[in-house]
Amino acid sequence: MTTIAIVGTGRMGTAYAKRLIEADYDVTVWNRTPSRTAAAAEAGAKVADDLAAVAAADTILVSLTDAAAVEAATAGLIRAGITGKLVIDLSTLLPDQTRALAEKVTAAGAEFVDCPVGGTVGPALKGQLLGMAGGTESAFARAKPILEQLCRRVEHLGPAGTGAQMKLAVNLPLAIYWKTLAEALTLLEGSGIAASTAVSLIADSSAGPTVLKNRAQVVIDTLNGTDQPGTFDIAGLAKDLELALRQAQLTGRPMPLSEETRKSYAEALVAGLGGFDGASLTRHLGNM
Repeated sequence: MTTIAIVGTGRMGTAYAKRLIEADYDVTVWNRTPSRTAAAAEAGAKVADDLAAVAAADTILVSLTDAAAVEAATAGLIRAGITGKLVIDLSTLLPDQTRALAEKVTAAGAEFVDCPVGGTVGPALKGQLLGMAGGTESAFARAKPILEQLCRRVEHLGPAGTGAQMKLAVNLPLAIYWKTLAEALTLLEGSGIAASTAVSLIADSSAGPTVLKNRAQVVIDTLNGTDQPGTFDIAGLAKDLELALRQAQLTGRPMPLSEETRKSYAEALVAGLGGFDGASLTRHLGNM
């Protein structure tokens, strides 16, 4: 079976490792902070000492926070030699950044797929993510069996960079939603309607996104005054919102609603809410 190496063992990288080990893949992990590989190692992953050991795998998954980290890791892999390998970048980047990475990886003799995903740790562990893939037909065909272990649906959207474009479009309404929910809940002030009832009814209506259905109790607990750690937290939402605004600027498209929402995220980060669930933005705005 194909050997897999994972670069980046944050929450999602570790979840990918656990899921693929469960699917009987031989998995190696690497992280620039070695102590963060412990959970993946406990699940049965081998720990690489360096990127040269990572490059020995047939397929390399990259799951890192930002473009600088992805570019640095990719440069190290190229120096180690990746001819004939498949590189799948699961990070969320700008499309132009992804296309630049694809050019470097393919010039080094490897195939490249960008496949940022919708979903967090829970769905990753169950293979229930939504995969948005960009790359050549041959690269995607090679990546698909692995991505299908992680995703309930994986869609090939076009050349490298199209996955990144789709991911920004998917995450933008979610980032805005938490601000919208805050405004909706102000309409209930003085009504005596409990947060649990309000969330339940909104989740059961056309106004209820999947995140509200899946994380209803987290949202209720947050609205009742206890901020909950986020699997896709306010800091992550703010980062992706910023990427969406940068992409819109490149294309000359005005995004007034997103610009206004950016201010709310900046306030929440200043308030120290970066590590909490998006519902904390709703509660924060409701208390202002």
